[in-house]
Amino acid sequence: MAVGKNKRLSKGKKGLKKKIVDPFSRKEWYDLRAPTVFETRVIGKTLVNRSQGTKNAVDYLKGRVVEASLGDLNKNEEQAYRKFKLRVDDVVGKNCLTSFHSMSITTDKLRSLIKKWQSLIEAHVDVKTTDGYLVRLFAIGFTKRASNQVKKTTYAQTAQIRLIRKKMFEIMTREASSGTMKELIQKFIPESIGNEITKACQNIYPLQNVYVSKCKVVKFPKADTQKLYESHGSLEDTGSKVKSEFKEPEVQAEV
Repeated sequence: MAVGKNKRLSKGKKGLKKKIVDPFSRKEWYDLRAPTVFETRVIGKTLVNRSQGTKNAVDYLKGRVVEASLGDLNKNEEQAYRKFKLRVDDVVGKNCLTSFHSMSITTDKLRSLIKKWQSLIEAHVDVKTTDGYLVRLFAIGFTKRASNQVKKTTYAQTAQIRLIRKKMFEIMTREASSGTMKELIQKFIPESIGNEITKACQNIYPLQNVYVSKCKVVKFPKADTQKLYESHGSLEDTGSKVKSEFKEPEVQAEV
């Protein structure tokens, strides 16, 4: 047997003295607040690393995009097919103030509208709102049978489709350019733009299931903190107070 050190025995195991640190111990929770145009104000929470040295937590929160269903935002399950994306623009205390980023319809809703024996008509247009948002609106609609129609199919002619698409351009441009972004969001919720298109195209060809299927902001206006605060109103919790039945016991005399 050779005389010398056994290298295997002399070395200790690596990693035994290493501390196991929970990564969540360095993180903080922030509330995500939706603008006052929606009924639900606090829509969720987001996680971020604590501010440390030159790294500020606010810088990592700004620009985050979150998605929420309109059914949750307005507490109405019938509107759950519409999704809104909101962007974090500022942080006040533990509150992340968000603004509109984009809107779309869920995939299952779109798939349920497409059927046989009818024409699908789509249109999109770029419009600028009065408060400086450049948005791209997408509309979708389907032809339907007339009340006294016997024919199985409801295909529109190419000339009729062109006229319907022109009407879609006109109505979307008029409705979006005549108001602010907040007013445009309020038109999405009751489907007022889709109803306007249906009425305007009644003489060309009867339509059904007309929706603004998508809206995205192509260009945001310059950041205005004052307008952002106005769109959120008061940051205080507006929930109802909970009455507690707990009664503090009386102080008894010493024995």
